[in-house]
Amino acid sequence: MWDQSMEEYISTYISKLLKKKFGKGPETCRTTKSGNYLVTHIQGFLTPMEDILLQQGQYKYVDQARKVIINHILEEIKGVVQVTLKFDVKDHYHDWNFLHNSGIIIFVFEGNDTPSVKPEIDIGRLEKEIARITCLVQKVPDYITTYPISPSTYLVERSGIFIQIEKALIEKGFQKELLLTKDELEKNYFYRYGRFEDIFHKSVKDIFIDWNIKEDKSLMAFILN
Repeated sequence: MWDQSMEEYISTYISKLLKKKFGKGPETCRTTKSGNYLVTHIQGFLTPMEDILLQQGQYKYVDQARKVIINHILEEIKGVVQVTLKFDVKDHYHDWNFLHNSGIIIFVFEGNDTPSVKPEIDIGRLEKEIARITCLVQKVPDYITTYPISPSTYLVERSGIFIQIEKALIEKGFQKELLLTKDELEKNYFYRYGRFEDIFHKSVKDIFIDWNIKEDKSLMAFILN
């Protein structure tokens, strides 16, 4: 049986674990479950060392170092999530916005549980806009599916997004460089050219993007004000 106290427990656990590993915990850590997705939105999580490096323009090194540590602790968080919720985790994603000092961790569960939140927007219009922006950067995804998590959080899965040259770079071992470049380029286009405020009828606070290279798909998260 699911109840909100589980969300609060997971938020507290993640917050304490981040503080233990980084020496500084986030200001806020909020977890929401809907359907097969568990989304933890993190704010105010930037260590003094990371802050200095970002001021010197060393975004690449901060991003790589944080991903190494987060990937290391994700298995521990995954275990706690599975024990607490009694669901098997099949996939996970995470992304960070250093400019907004925020981040997101997403767990995807096994099964076909549909989101319990009804969308308050035109989903078709949102997916067309995402297809349009994605095409400017690479190509129109084969499939786009939207999952409303809460009135202020929407997840969008894009499948079939990598073009041939990207697949070749991955095979050559340039995965890190490719994803870092895609992260910067896609976010720049989505923030600059997307008409999302008109679609959501709210301002967009954060856009997060992460990829599953093996399955050729990406998960986006829109956090609204």
